[in-house]
Amino acid sequence: MTVGTARIQCTSEVLADGVPAGARAVPINNPMRNLLRDLAAMADMNHTLPQRRILASERLMRGSLGPEQMALIESRLLVEEHPRVIDALEITRAVGLLRHEDAQVRLEALERLRGSLLAVVRSTVGTVAEQDPDPIVRQRAVETLEAIQTRIAFYRFTENLFFGLSLGSVLLLAALGLAITFGVMGVINMAHGELIMIGAYTTWFLQTLMPGNLTAALLLAIPAAFLVSGLVGVAMERGIIQFLYGRPLETLLATFGLSLILQQAVRSLFSPLNQAVASPEWISGSLAVNPVLSLTWNRIYILIFALLVFLALLLILKRTTLGLKVRAVSQNRTMARALGVRASWVDAMTFGLGAGIAGVAGVALAQLTNVGPNMGQSYIVDSFMVVVFGGVGNIWGTFVGALGLGVMTKFMEPFAGAVLAKIFLLIFIILFIQYRPRGLFPQKGRSAEV
Repeated sequence: MTVGTARIQCTSEVLADGVPAGARAVPINNPMRNLLRDLAAMADMNHTLPQRRILASERLMRGSLGPEQMALIESRLLVEEHPRVIDALEITRAVGLLRHEDAQVRLEALERLRGSLLAVVRSTVGTVAEQDPDPIVRQRAVETLEAIQTRIAFYRFTENLFFGLSLGSVLLLAALGLAITFGVMGVINMAHGELIMIGAYTTWFLQTLMPGNLTAALLLAIPAAFLVSGLVGVAMERGIIQFLYGRPLETLLATFGLSLILQQAVRSLFSPLNQAVASPEWISGSLAVNPVLSLTWNRIYILIFALLVFLALLLILKRTTLGLKVRAVSQNRTMARALGVRASWVDAMTFGLGAGIAGVAGVALAQLTNVGPNMGQSYIVDSFMVVVFGGVGNIWGTFVGALGLGVMTKFMEPFAGAVLAKIFLLIFIILFIQYRPRGLFPQKGRSAEV
């Protein structure tokens, strides 16, 4: 291994048992650090773990790639069996061959690098496109860069789509409960955000009781948050809202007052400060698909969780006796009572169901943000927008509206910023409601308003 005018050879020979007389300390500078990293990478080329061999080849790619390194890569390719390691070695060899004196060899190396997304490859090919003495090689390098940028653009689109669906899944969880209380029952519940907050605080409380087992605490928090928020919802409906059906303004004011009471109760019982909720190890970190696309595990699981909650709600509304009675009361309360349905009991259970789903949403949101008394206020406006945009009283409309608004927001943010994206989205919904007042999927049939 050569550094400047000095040459270092790696052997297993023991030079001395102790420090020889007159020995001087080796200066630690950037060339020496790079040398040591390259030596470590060369040693790792024979490591038993494939990932270590991949990292070693990428480290060599960022180094000098002299004759010794190229010979090591060639010898390793002769015995390597793991496909990902072979691909990494071939890309490293191609980067080294870009310095070859034969133009045809450089052209073949550029063809091999056309599918790579590594930053060092883009940098090296960019240098070739600017400095190579052969115009044909320079033109091929430009074409290779364009092909790489096309692939990067595709993966950036995929990343934006994923984060849009992830945001949509959060909106879906926050809006599903409101879709029942507002869409089905016609109650403008301004305390919906506080029901989400109660679910998040339930998650935090269980975690404080079980600090050594985060997985069990998270799994137990799902039914616990559903029950706690659901019972609070039933108490709200029985205590106040049942006397205000058909009076939307009074309902709005009463639930707004309830939201303030719940916020202050949390401040008094726990603390006005935000509480951090730790995530289990299996939900932390990210999934690296390739060098330019990485998906966080917590958002993947929340997307799956939101879909499962949505399917469970559909089954409840379509396949259970409670769901049948909910639909009957929401469509024609007088006829449902004439058929023996206890409308007051159905109202309480329906409101409790919507509140319980809001609590479950709080469990998921606790994995993304800090838990605090005001956290629910961040989602109440978005939840109403989703329900109105999708169609009041339509669960599928809420599903499509939430995912659609989430994707639209994430695709606008790179150009307009987070604040302007929300403003543009609000303007879009206002204009859309002017054209379709009942939303994307309006109710049909006798129960639909004329």
